[in-house]
Amino acid sequence: MKSNVGTTDKLIRIILAVVLGTLFLTNTVSDTLGIVFLIFAIVLIATSLISFCPLYTLLGVNTCTINRKKS
Repeated sequence: MKSNVGTTDKLIRIILAVVLGTLFLTNTVSDTLGIVFLIFAIVLIATSLISFCPLYTLLGVNTCTINRKKS
């Protein structure tokens, strides 16, 4: 697995995960939407920790500057 999530992207993912998790834990968002937010937050944290996003692979996106080919 090559890294395809850059540093800025990781930071944005972590901030968004904290916001979504907080919304769920404070019962601002509940029921099915709250669970969807919580699952999405967990996925965001996981992809930022391993620096790999499978959706980016499908879309051909790479925000990681280390793996980019130099021309």
